[in-house]
Amino acid sequence: MPLVGTKEMFERANKEGYAIGAFNVNNMEILQGIVDAAKEERAPLILQVSAGARKYARPGYLIHLVKAAEEDSGLPIALHLDHGEDFEICKQCVDGGFTSVMIDASRLPFEENIKETKRVVDYAHSKGVVVEAELGKLAGIEDAVNVSEADAKFTNPEQAAEFVKRTGCDSLAVAIGTSHGAYKFKGEPKLDFERLQQIMNLLPPGYPLVLHGASSVPQYLVEKCNKYGGKMPGAQGVPEEMLRKAASMGVAKINIDTDLRIAMTATIREIFYTKPEEFDPRKYLGPARDAIKEVVKHKIRNVLGCSGKI
Repeated sequence: MPLVGTKEMFERANKEGYAIGAFNVNNMEILQGIVDAAKEERAPLILQVSAGARKYARPGYLIHLVKAAEEDSGLPIALHLDHGEDFEICKQCVDGGFTSVMIDASRLPFEENIKETKRVVDYAHSKGVVVEAELGKLAGIEDAVNVSEADAKFTNPEQAAEFVKRTGCDSLAVAIGTSHGAYKFKGEPKLDFERLQQIMNLLPPGYPLVLHGASSVPQYLVEKCNKYGGKMPGAQGVPEEMLRKAASMGVAKINIDTDLRIAMTATIREIFYTKPEEFDPRKYLGPARDAIKEVVKHKIRNVLGCSGKI
């Protein structure tokens, strides 16, 4: 099965009230952990690559790793560019074999965001590639994305409707209180579900929305990381029940990255601490891969609700 787009994935997810997991890929072990989990759960999958991942692992290597995963698993897999900052990066990915790209021009004024997004949409659609855009700014840090709390801005429902109509983007990432990184809330976690509903009411029925910064930052992994030398005081993510509610309301794509990083780091730290004589990378990257697999299986089954959907 060749790599696929997200159109049919989102249509079914919306009808049946679940979400597709979009998991960030940075190396082979992370990729294998994600795909092994989705294969066992018989779940559709979006593998996404950020600017930082493209720089670290190099685009050609990542694309071939994803194609190998698709051939090995037989799963419907979409290859998605996460937070493409301009037209040129999006064009490179469209031309390079990605089946979905995100143009993130949310840093720009509204009219300029529309102009840049429309440019990407026109080019991508001419090549059969779908486009995700963003309106509103999420606080936090993820690779090249760094937005302070003061600069964060929730998505305006009326602007969202106008934005989708004028750009023709296929899905829209909205800001309703999530944030990138491991420190999402200083106090009680809260998402603006009323705003989410308002946005959905103004968009065409079934239009797919996307939730970025949606890692839950499992406390057992944070504690494990800290136990073996990590320093993550106060790390807090989005409660899983909130993500399940968002999926039931029509959010079709939920992005998860930080949880995978913490699972991998905590596992490697434990091995380095308990087995200081170990120097074979396979002996710590293998268990790290297994830890990622377990996190992704849990997300697919208990949070996203997309287990058994292929």
